[in-house]
Amino acid sequence: MRVVSLLPSATEMVHFAGAAETLVGVTHECDYPAGVEELPRLTSSRIDPTQSGAEIDAAVNRLVTDEESIYALDVDLLERLAPDLVITQGLCDVCAVSTSLVEEAVSGLRSKPELLVLNPTSLEDVLRDAIRIGEAVGRGDEARRDVDSLRRRLGDVERTAAGLRPPAVGCIEWLDPPFSAGHWVPEMVRLAGGRELFAGPGERSVRLTWEAVFEAAPEVLILMPCGFDAARAAGEAKTLPSLPGWSELPAVKNDRVWIVDANSFFSRPAPRLVEGVEILARILHPGVFPGAPAAGSASRLSVVPR
Repeated sequence: MRVVSLLPSATEMVHFAGAAETLVGVTHECDYPAGVEELPRLTSSRIDPTQSGAEIDAAVNRLVTDEESIYALDVDLLERLAPDLVITQGLCDVCAVSTSLVEEAVSGLRSKPELLVLNPTSLEDVLRDAIRIGEAVGRGDEARRDVDSLRRRLGDVERTAAGLRPPAVGCIEWLDPPFSAGHWVPEMVRLAGGRELFAGPGERSVRLTWEAVFEAAPEVLILMPCGFDAARAAGEAKTLPSLPGWSELPAVKNDRVWIVDANSFFSRPAPRLVEGVEILARILHPGVFPGAPAAGSASRLSVVPR
């Protein structure tokens, strides 16, 4: 089988199913596990990823307003790779190549591949997608076994957090401007023993204001800019302590402002979301869940204004 993944999360799940050898093409954003970046890359972005968060937001809005695609797909390369299976998504045109663009490209391929479209909005959707991909690449039994292990890990966290007082948590998916963290993130917070303030399970992310964030008075503030690792997020967050009202936040007063590696553990609907739940549990209930988050996965933000 020859598989093309047009999603970083799908690339992870093909590996999760033990079918890495089937991958023949990936996206320009696929970076896990190590080595996938050596495969042919079928996509590119019209947005410079080195721009600031505000500049990226402006560029996205401009392209969406003009009804232009944020991503380009190399159809000639796709034809040469002759895939049997192409995996894409229908969840968010800002996150990956649009479904319509992929459908048009696939319909003209001589190899006539199967098209698998993922559209997860919950943790259970993500786990089911891992099984769907496993079945599609002939590794269904392996995928079901490994998903059962993930479910046990989630159950362990949920049982341990049961009965604990859930702190009020504010997860922020973009910083300039701020956006709520929707879809599976509120569910992750609940499982880890918290109460998300700005979104409900399965809801889309929405634009907020920092004034609204401050008025909600989160006890724990978790900064998780979509697609950024912790180091990049820390750079974006440097100006936050200078915002009016920052110092009055309960999360700031109690040194409970955290920056996490969203790209690895929160943004992508892939098996590593389970590790994201475990990271949240250690952040929210450090006296109950032993050990600090692994280096690089989360760190406290210096809350002192510069």
